[in-house]
Amino acid sequence: MTQTQTPPNTVPAELKQQVTAWRRYLHQHPELSFQEHQTADYVEGELKKLPHLTLSRPTPTSILAVLKGTAGAGRTVLLRADMDALPIQEDTGLEFASQNPGVMHACGHDGHTAMLLGAATLLSASPETLRGEVRFIFQHAEELFPGGAQQVVDAGIMDGVDAVVGTHLMTPIPTGVIVLRDGPLLAASDVFNIRIEGKGGHAASPHETIDPVVIAAQIVLALQSVVSRQRDPLDPAVLSVTQINGGSAHNIIPGSVTMTGTVRTFDAELREKMPERMEKLIKGITEGYGANYTFDYEKGYRAVINDPEITEMLREVTRQTLGAEATLSEGRPIMGGEDFSAYLTKAPGTFIAIGAGGPDYAPHHHSKFTVDERALEHGVLLYVGAARRLTQAG
Repeated sequence: MTQTQTPPNTVPAELKQQVTAWRRYLHQHPELSFQEHQTADYVEGELKKLPHLTLSRPTPTSILAVLKGTAGAGRTVLLRADMDALPIQEDTGLEFASQNPGVMHACGHDGHTAMLLGAATLLSASPETLRGEVRFIFQHAEELFPGGAQQVVDAGIMDGVDAVVGTHLMTPIPTGVIVLRDGPLLAASDVFNIRIEGKGGHAASPHETIDPVVIAAQIVLALQSVVSRQRDPLDPAVLSVTQINGGSAHNIIPGSVTMTGTVRTFDAELREKMPERMEKLIKGITEGYGANYTFDYEKGYRAVINDPEITEMLREVTRQTLGAEATLSEGRPIMGGEDFSAYLTKAPGTFIAIGAGGPDYAPHHHSKFTVDERALEHGVLLYVGAARRLTQAG
């Protein structure tokens, strides 16, 4: 990590307060994926107060704002923020805690939306200083597959886009640390379901049954060898069985057991091979016990692979805009998934991790999750700097 020295830019005090207010309002009124109707209406209402923007709804709960610069020809850049919340009962005790029971912004999307609104405010106030075109996408449903990103991409918002930038507030990363990494950053996230069909019976007479519980246990152990023994150890991968369900009483061997889990990979070739390797083991074990099985494998979000050239441009943007306020870090790949990858199928781009916490902050998807609001200004400045730099590139 290297400490930068350039004096930082700042967000005007009034706008900084407004960005915080936006974040807190959104935090109080969270909505689940594909249900962000009030959120979308609120964001659209705030965007309508800004000059020079053309607004549209690519989907019922997403908003696209387009700003054309008047300083001459340039490239088209898309800036993305997600807006959905999670099915979690909030336990933060904040004055602006969720007012929707069982729903909470526990991943920072309220902050992402507020930061992009702040960037739209600054950029729309001076189109004469901007080349090309900036598109602001306030995206629904990042948290729930098939995800909102693919839907807005299918709606055409990436047509003519030359570069795309997304950000994520990260509480495990201390406030002031900005992670910009070339290449793989977030993994492809797939889901599998297995059903073992055995033969139920009395627990005192297991010899008269085909016990799916024992078979499921064998499968759980065998699947671990797919990662530990059937792939290059230099190619990161995770295979986790996260649910096993079956049985109704202590003295009954059930007739079936279901299992669910996830596979995380970066390498596209390895991702393609995983289902076949898994099914070979499942088939062999179930046949050996005389049982039957069904195996369903659903591909989720693709891996997020940052473009090296754009990432390097954004390192310079970070140095210029945040200066000594920020420490640049290369970071490490994360096995979590993100539907930002859908945008990268249409244009090169970079996903930025913005430090917004530290060791005293709750992790993402936790009932006590919150962010250090000082990081909101960093996000606004990075969005603005990225727009100005990338529209001029090329």
